[in-house]
Amino acid sequence: MKNTIQQLTTLEITMAAFLSLCTYLCAYFFNLAMSNPEQYLAIIAVMFLDGFFGIISGIKNEGFKTFRALSVLKNTFAWIIILTVLLMVEKGFTGTAWLSEVILVPFIVFQLISALKNASMAGFIKNDLLNQILDSIDKHKGIRKDEPKKITKPKK
Repeated sequence: MKNTIQQLTTLEITMAAFLSLCTYLCAYFFNLAMSNPEQYLAIIAVMFLDGFFGIISGIKNEGFKTFRALSVLKNTFAWIIILTVLLMVEKGFTGTAWLSEVILVPFIVFQLISALKNASMAGFIKNDLLNQILDSIDKHKGIRKDEPKKITKPKK
């Protein structure tokens, strides 16, 4: 019997290196996500809560708009990427364990406030004080239809 050693081609070596790199990256991101599942789930839950009430509110006020519903997924994906980068920086540099909390907690608070406003605009929450507070915080969404609009006198 004759033993022959097969020569690997450049393509095979390149493919093996590429697949090894992909496997390493997938394993790294999997371990990163599995060591911080609460943070990822918090981002997803808050974004979907706000999106759920926002879609219902939008349907009541102006009808269903696909691009607004898809913006929930786009924004969730963007914040997951931001969280992933923050966690990588925290893991890579000692003394930066506070970074994700400092950046993400204000975001989560504002998203929860937005979810409360969307829930009230959709009719799930009937609290006048809450509506007044949220209207003064989140002015870009406009005034509820059940409220009288303020009439301003034109300047002469």
